[in-house]
Amino acid sequence: IDTAYQNGFTPYATGCQIIIADGLKGTDEALVPVEGGEYVHEAKIGQALMDADIVISLTHFKGHEQAGFGGAMKNLGMGGGSRAGKMEQHAAGKPNVSTEHCVGCRACEKICAHDAVSFNDTRERELANGNTRTVHVATIDHDRCVGCGRCIAACNQDCIKPGYDAAADVLNCKIAEYTKAVVDGRPSFHISLAMDISPNCDCHPENDTPIVNDIGMFASFDPVAIDQACADAVMASEPLPNTELTDSAAKMEHNHEHLEGEQAKDPFCITHPDTDWRVCIAHAEKIGLGTSKYELIEVK
Repeated sequence: IDTAYQNGFTPYATGCQIIIADGLKGTDEALVPVEGGEYVHEAKIGQALMDADIVISLTHFKGHEQAGFGGAMKNLGMGGGSRAGKMEQHAAGKPNVSTEHCVGCRACEKICAHDAVSFNDTRERELANGNTRTVHVATIDHDRCVGCGRCIAACNQDCIKPGYDAAADVLNCKIAEYTKAVVDGRPSFHISLAMDISPNCDCHPENDTPIVNDIGMFASFDPVAIDQACADAVMASEPLPNTELTDSAAKMEHNHEHLEGEQAKDPFCITHPDTDWRVCIAHAEKIGLGTSKYELIEVK
């Protein structure tokens, strides 16, 4: 709540009270059945959110290092989950370090909020002049790690990856199911700001240049449709120069050559090649959360 106040979200600015939905300690939660859930049968949602008569979500649409992008469903599903609910969604994707590429820069250690990264192990690294030097390489303690994925985006060497190939897909499916738990059975309305579309999530203390120009504001009663519309608008936009999306060095670093079809042209897949946001859309449709089909009505 201190962070909310520091960023201008105070009762004086908003005209209403600021409430952390799962309480000051993250333990106030409601157990909500997920109809049709394949990965989550009972979602752990912040109690104050479930006490509300209606849900109105306001989302900054941007890239995300594990979900592909962060839109309405990421905001509702992950944001609506209690502390334990967030951990349940992330549990499948605890990352590992490819130590042969680690240069010991400690960027991952600085961004980890759980002291899960250490640099006790070493390896010999060959330098350009043929000499070698000893490098302290990162290791991740999975007992401390909560699978948030911040270290994945913080690593400039692209040597930190989710625990297994399907981890990002499972996360996206769980996000869809948690979103259904939040909105099912009551009115909801969703607003997404497709502006300052950065490659990484806003949970980072740092970020990078937006990958496309500002597009505008989107609004819908359907969280699936609004995410699809925002993604389509980004894919139809011209990439900005000198960004993670267009810089050749960044592309080599992200190693996206294996992408095919739609993914090969997708800004979010290019910046985070191990992700596929379409999994969340498809799973949300499968469980009856909403539809990816939409009619775009422009208001100027």
